[in-house]
Amino acid sequence: MNKTILTLSTLALLMLSGCGQPAPGGIGGSNISDADTVSIDEGRYGNNGTYNSSSDGFQSVYFNFDDYTVPGNQEGAISKDAANAQRVGGKIKVEGNCDEFGTDEYNYALGLKRAKAVKDSLVMQGIQASRMVLVSYGESNPACTAQTDACYAQNRRVDLRLVK
Repeated sequence: MNKTILTLSTLALLMLSGCGQPAPGGIGGSNISDADTVSIDEGRYGNNGTYNSSSDGFQSVYFNFDDYTVPGNQEGAISKDAANAQRVGGKIKVEGNCDEFGTDEYNYALGLKRAKAVKDSLVMQGIQASRMVLVSYGESNPACTAQTDACYAQNRRVDLRLVK
């Protein structure tokens, strides 16, 4: 009897210890404090190309911390990307990226959700979904490696490239 209780207790502890916790508030959660976010300055991100890591005439789309909704100030970049996609034709790779916060699995999922959000926005502007391929790099493809809020903000992005 004692052996059964010990075995069941050990099994329960192993199962519970394997359950990781998501980042605070989960993806897009509402209990993230303002101190955890960095506002996106449209003049610095996406419109003048300073931090653009997309190629082939596309502009990167930047996201807030722990979020995959396209910020309103990034709609201009998506409109320019849609116009560029119409002009150049061909398949487009939509690459989701994250900063270094969170587990690899969490960041991979967040990067994929960001890529899908950009794809959906492009589809709403007339680009065929069949022309786009989604990829998530999670945190493995940083545009910047300094440990500053501005650098982390550069890594929370979606890049677009022509598939060659």
